[in-house]
Amino acid sequence: MMQVTALLFASYAEHLGRDAVSLELPDGATVDDVLRHLAALPGGDRLPPEPLVAVNLEYAARGHALAPGDEVAVIPPIAGG
Repeated sequence: MMQVTALLFASYAEHLGRDAVSLELPDGATVDDVLRHLAALPGGDRLPPEPLVAVNLEYAARGHALAPGDEVAVIPPIAGG
C-alpha cells in the first residue's frame, strides 16, 4: 500500500468540503484510482468525468502510475479574459 495526496481547488474543493484528501492506495495505483476514490466521497459526484490532473506539478493522464507520496492535483476549468 502507498499513500498519496489529492489536492482540490476552487469549486472542486467546495464540492468536497476540503482542499486535500489523503488516500491509501494499493501499489500500482493510477490517477484513475484517485479519481474514482474522490468521486465516491460526498460531493464527489459533482466532479466532471474527465478533469484536468497533474501529478507532482506535471500534467498526467488517467493511466499514469503513482508512487508513494505523490501529490495529485485535480484542476478545475479556469476562466479569464
